[in-house]
Amino acid sequence: MKADRGVTQDVELTADDLKELAGQFKAEYKSKIGQDFPDDPKEQLMGAIKAVFRSWDNPRANVYRRDNDIPYSWGTAVNVQSMAFGNMGDDCGTGVAFTRDPATGAKGLFGEFLTNAQGEDVVAGVRTPMKIAEMEQKFPEAFKQFTEVCKTLEDHYRDMQDMEFTVEHGKLYMLQTRNGKRTAQAALQIACDLVDEGMRTEEEAVAMIDPRNLDTLLHPQFDAAALKAATPMGKGLGASPGAACGKVVFTADDAVAWAEKGEKVVLVRLETSPEDITGMKAAQGILTVRGGMTSHAAVVARGMGTCCVSGCGDIAMDEEDKKFTLAGQTFTEGSEISIDGTTGNIYGGIIPTVDASIAGTFGRVMAWADKYRTLKVRTNADTPADAKKARELGAEGIGLCRTEHMFFEEDRIAAFREMICADTVEEREAALEKILPYQQGDFKALYEALEGNPVTIRFLDPPLHEFVPTEEEDIKKLADAQGKSVEDIKTIIASLHEFNPMMGHRGCRLAVTYPEIAKMQTKAVIRAAIEVQKEHADWNVKPEIMIPLVCEVKELKYVKKVVVETADAEIAAAGVNLEYEVGTMIEIPRAALTADEIATEADFFCFGTNDLTQMTFGFSRDDAGKFLGAYYDAKIFENDPFAKLDQTGVGKLMETAIKLGKPVNNKLHVGICGEHGGDPSSVEFCHKIGLDYVSCSPFRVPIARLAAAQAAISSKH
Repeated sequence: MKADRGVTQDVELTADDLKELAGQFKAEYKSKIGQDFPDDPKEQLMGAIKAVFRSWDNPRANVYRRDNDIPYSWGTAVNVQSMAFGNMGDDCGTGVAFTRDPATGAKGLFGEFLTNAQGEDVVAGVRTPMKIAEMEQKFPEAFKQFTEVCKTLEDHYRDMQDMEFTVEHGKLYMLQTRNGKRTAQAALQIACDLVDEGMRTEEEAVAMIDPRNLDTLLHPQFDAAALKAATPMGKGLGASPGAACGKVVFTADDAVAWAEKGEKVVLVRLETSPEDITGMKAAQGILTVRGGMTSHAAVVARGMGTCCVSGCGDIAMDEEDKKFTLAGQTFTEGSEISIDGTTGNIYGGIIPTVDASIAGTFGRVMAWADKYRTLKVRTNADTPADAKKARELGAEGIGLCRTEHMFFEEDRIAAFREMICADTVEEREAALEKILPYQQGDFKALYEALEGNPVTIRFLDPPLHEFVPTEEEDIKKLADAQGKSVEDIKTIIASLHEFNPMMGHRGCRLAVTYPEIAKMQTKAVIRAAIEVQKEHADWNVKPEIMIPLVCEVKELKYVKKVVVETADAEIAAAGVNLEYEVGTMIEIPRAALTADEIATEADFFCFGTNDLTQMTFGFSRDDAGKFLGAYYDAKIFENDPFAKLDQTGVGKLMETAIKLGKPVNNKLHVGICGEHGGDPSSVEFCHKIGLDYVSCSPFRVPIARLAAAQAAISSKH
């Protein structure tokens, strides 16, 4: 209607225009619902109430709840109250404000205001509003009262407030207040400032930060040199910090589809609405034509920690044909773009990114977290680079090194394939001898990266078929090296095929069948430790050897004997004192249920909750995605059990294992190294059941440190 009438603002439409629009809306309603829009106010009110209740169960609300750990069973509530009108003339208005900047945390009023408008106009981003400070000129009395109310609310809640208000004929009405959503950077700044202002204790400051948000602080930023060389082609509002680059997509569905294909995408919209939540999640960044710093796109992106630039009015958008024009350049689906959520700058093409540097407030909050937590935090790392990054982020050891990841480099895989295709023990040992120096070098580099902190090394876990060649050329190469025919090699490969490899010939079963693999790995672990100990006498190098997939104590005893005999011989030959431990991964329900027996042979337990979840549910992690969506829709599950630990079933097995194991072996230490080790609610559970440490991927180490502190603080109160 505005385009037809050649105007830009809603308020420029005439009464007749609005009547015509109302008629169109009524006709649309009737075509969808099959009856006239109700005239009875009671009926309208009941319809509005039902709409709020129905909103609890729409698809986007379910996605949001899963992301934010909100149980479906809570339900929602409806407030019915009389209306304050901000659109009754130029002495009326509406606004949204924060008591501190939600992007940076800086103290001071931050918000937006529109005259002669309703709240929806500000939040939906349909009109670009003015800054809150300009309200003082328009409504000096209401503004003075508003600033006093802001202080009262922040002092009462002792946290940054997000408020909505309306001015009706010069009179101020406060509509709502809540603790404001904020970026991770702002959360740290606000927490530190509140402590400095005497409003919060250190413990309270630690408790008020959402650990999941820390992830965004560690995300890449644009490379400074590349950024300097690039010229922005446009500018919007830097609504949610970070750097995002990728291919342009125009709908939420397209963002999801492209991301599933492994593409990085930037979602470009006129304005976003709650329907876009799945696409906003899938995108690296969000760019909108309309909207201010408090529009839907800005608020939701900040909450998710996703980079967002909003309100770039210079973009000429053509949603129908999926294209837009900016600075004379046309972007279509798949065009490359970069956006800077801090400055609001928009660039054509891809600008390289670099790892984020960690700011001062981050270090300060982390120091508080470390002061209050009792759980140790380790990392899952297979390379020195990962281990080094994890140490920078505060890891206190390696909880899981997957040794099989070290076999895939070209020079190693050839020798490993020779071992698989060998006919005799001697041939197998000869092939393993070629790999030994590589493994030893790898372990040495890991010990050095950890500087004397504990390193848990898991022995070979995957089934052998994962290592064999699939390309004809590689099969021929292996046949020549082995002095066998191509057919012979193909027969060996076929014999390794398993119907269910996840439950097949893998883990400790490999070491039982081929003890020489465990011998080689033990030599590599011990020799590397001896070398490092000689070079760094002040470090306490104490390898922890972890035997995977044990389900029976005799199994562990058998493999442990191989390990101990080999390790002791190496230590004696070197004439040194070196302590080491042999433990196991608890990832089979039977192991958890017989943990009292297994603890007699194990120095430590580490819960491999990825496999423990698979075995307990009988779900394959790789295939569950195909049906979990239906489970969410049917309200059978609220979460992916591979992302958030199932405390009722898998958790009960973990608790059982600890209760059975610790009384039998009072030196037994227990950790977790599945993906759940970095999930805040799972970390809280691990604290509760008495684990000694959690282990997670390097970038989740700060999340685990903060979650562990919050668990310790909440268990005290």
